[in-house]
Amino acid sequence: MSIPTTRFGNTGLQVSRLALGTMTFGLQTDEATSHRILDKAADAGINLIDTANVYPLGGSLETVGKTEEIIGRWLKGKRSRFVIATKAVGKTGPHAWDQGASRKHLLDAVDASLRRLGTDYIDLYQLHSDDAATPLDETIQALDDIARSGKVRYVGVSNFLAYRLARALGKQDAQQLARFVSVQPRYSLLFREIERELLPLAQEEGLAVIPYNPLAGGLLTGKHRAGAPTEGTRFTLGSAAGRYQERYWHEREFETVTALQEASAEAGVSLTTAALAWVLANPLITAPLIGASRPEQLDETLAAASYQLDPALKARFDALTAEYRRGDAAR
Repeated sequence: MSIPTTRFGNTGLQVSRLALGTMTFGLQTDEATSHRILDKAADAGINLIDTANVYPLGGSLETVGKTEEIIGRWLKGKRSRFVIATKAVGKTGPHAWDQGASRKHLLDAVDASLRRLGTDYIDLYQLHSDDAATPLDETIQALDDIARSGKVRYVGVSNFLAYRLARALGKQDAQQLARFVSVQPRYSLLFREIERELLPLAQEEGLAVIPYNPLAGGLLTGKHRAGAPTEGTRFTLGSAAGRYQERYWHEREFETVTALQEASAEAGVSLTTAALAWVLANPLITAPLIGASRPEQLDETLAAASYQLDPALKARFDALTAEYRRGDAAR
């Protein structure tokens, strides 16, 4: 198996059609297992590895940066083979300024990530979320300075509303600052709201789109059952549990997953592979982030890169999940 490559937005960079998300590394998954997951992804042709300075998911201030450290030790001797993406904005320390998109925090955070990753440059440096308390002008100027210093090669965002991203891009263009080249939103069959505004903006502005949660935190694998959340998954994992239960652990979502399973079974494909193939079938998607807590969990997601989603199955999936495109006003 060899994952094909694709252009990263309007840049000249080529990346694998799938990206490896690493937020399980260091809590759900120990270092040795994390390295086996990285090895398997790399052997399949994945060259885009995404992380964040606050990972592992579900951790605390005591575990901040552990995921980057695990990746950094694995990268030794092979840094040039991979495109490394990380993020900042989340809380990384006890002080009030140890979070957000202020100039002070971003300049501190990028240096800390470089140390943990064991590298002198980061390929893609992303704002993990929008910090409304910091003026956009301060943030984009700081990112421009970081890019011009050579510490990062591209800048991007995650979890931004379309109007805020549009404002930032306009300011960057007007001030001739380093421009955001990518957006990392949540996107799956169970969360399609970005199709309304964010994806059209990304298309118009030539942004790469590297969505996270393409399998809805694992719900679209079909392994979960309604009732008490499954132990040992992100639905029960420390500080992440409440967030993931609020996102996906609802009766309507389980009903939808059952209908999707029936459709994929009729087509002779696993729901995991078909659900990820559905994301890949959107021409505006660059590289969805796939994750795992064990190497064998990558088998069905890696298969999506070469699976040709039947138009009839795609149309059925679209119809079954149309309500998640509009959003549920009742929740």
